[in-house]
Amino acid sequence: MVGLFSTEIADTDFWWHLRTGQYIVESHGLPVPDPFAYTTSAPPAYPGEAQVRHFNLTHEWLSQVLMYAVYRVGGFPGIVLMRALLLAALCGLAGWLAARLSGKFYAGIAAACATASVLASFAADRPGVVSFLGVAVFVCLLEGRRGWWALPPLALVWANCHGGFPLGWLVLGAYCGESLIRRSSWRESRRLWLAAALAIAVSGINPNGFGVVSTVLAYRRSPMTANLIEWRPPKLWGDPYGFDILLYAAALVLALSWRRVRPAHWILFAAFAAASLAAFRNTPLVAFLAPVLIAAYFPFRLPAPADLEWAAPVAAAMAVAALAQGRFLQLRVATWTIPAGAADYLLEHHPGGPILNTYEQGGYLIWRLWPAARVFIDGRGLSETVYRDYNQILYNRGSAADAVAGPRQELLNRYGVRVVVMNTMDYVSGSIYPLALALANPAGDEWQLVYDDRQAVVFERGAPAGTAVLSNKLGRLLRHMDNECAAYIENAPDYPLCARTLARYWLSYQVKDEARRMLQLYLAHAPRDEEAQQLLRDLDRAGSNGR
Repeated sequence: MVGLFSTEIADTDFWWHLRTGQYIVESHGLPVPDPFAYTTSAPPAYPGEAQVRHFNLTHEWLSQVLMYAVYRVGGFPGIVLMRALLLAALCGLAGWLAARLSGKFYAGIAAACATASVLASFAADRPGVVSFLGVAVFVCLLEGRRGWWALPPLALVWANCHGGFPLGWLVLGAYCGESLIRRSSWRESRRLWLAAALAIAVSGINPNGFGVVSTVLAYRRSPMTANLIEWRPPKLWGDPYGFDILLYAAALVLALSWRRVRPAHWILFAAFAAASLAAFRNTPLVAFLAPVLIAAYFPFRLPAPADLEWAAPVAAAMAVAALAQGRFLQLRVATWTIPAGAADYLLEHHPGGPILNTYEQGGYLIWRLWPAARVFIDGRGLSETVYRDYNQILYNRGSAADAVAGPRQELLNRYGVRVVVMNTMDYVSGSIYPLALALANPAGDEWQLVYDDRQAVVFERGAPAGTAVLSNKLGRLLRHMDNECAAYIENAPDYPLCARTLARYWLSYQVKDEARRMLQLYLAHAPRDEEAQQLLRDLDRAGSNGR
């Protein structure tokens, strides 16, 4: 399983975590006030935002320090292996607990594999994995009825690694509640309640104390948070995938075996299911617990396999096949996700004035540009006002989307933006960022295109004499958009919507050759889109006029 989770570093938030860890180590202090973005002094947009901002800057400090320490020792391969080991340990705990509760070794193997099927989508280098692993460790310690002395020190470490440590309180509460319901012996209940009380008390020793609860409630009031995919509810009733299969199967097994189900298990399943249904980011909770409960309470007897000697060679063959496809042990950075060339350009040419960057590229630019330059926005989501202004600049709602005018012009002037470094589309939705087209509009000469590669473009406002300006900025930008989309799909084929969007864009200007090329690229990865198939057939019948 270590191989399964050792994919290349592709998460855009990883970079600001790494830089924050370095900052804490070198400055011997927390990053408050924020040193990396020049916009975070914006006034709070809603009650509690100042608290949320402080929380976002501080609640993962220990994980960030440890991440930087691993990087210093092992570089990027060390980061990948650390992530893979943590996720594999989580699967291993699920398997161990399933085998213990069911009394069946192979049930444990199956549970570990089921957990891995969901966690494969969470192979990202983020401190959040500490909370999922913390939940698993707490549950296993409480189920094992030994090692309870370890709960308080583990809670202290957890509370400084990630703000999800109240999940530990929930686990402790489930087992304490069970001791009351089942009227356990006073001696055992006393030990449990004492360990739980100490664990909860020491978890308050962190930069935010017990304010994490009110902070999470403030998150739910934030429009910025609501727009993030990880905070949206997961998809249900669509194409089956690991999470919903495990959720439905566990619910069915518990319902069929309801007389045997322990109170702690009812409480944990209800709580983890509710958390997962509220936000996609919480689905690993069900990924850990559901296979355990299915193994423990499965209502039917299945004959145990008498001979599994064939399993080892089959598993080895699958591993070799995966290695051949480049899926395992990718001990590297996914260079196609980062604006490395644009960062090199900015460091070499030192264009003057504040920069504007896209949300998803802010983390890497913090890693590469600070302290020489600070970013406009990044994945930490520190200011609702800045996020609102960023979207207005990006889309210019209420005014011409393809022009630097109206609210967009006003905001660019207010923030003093002199340089824009950006990718040109949102790959998940496939939508184009109109700002890039506006800056490349030939009708305006205020902004010049000074850099372009497959990951990003750089525009400079009133570039000084001697700056190498790229000619035909609109034509070059349009070619860039095609290349950027193709490069992303080449490496992330599950997200081909940008090609469909570009096909429609080219069709709107009757550039049929480009429209056909983008449609073919899209349909190579989304062949069931009947509307796109029909559009391509119409193009083929009508012929092509070219550019």
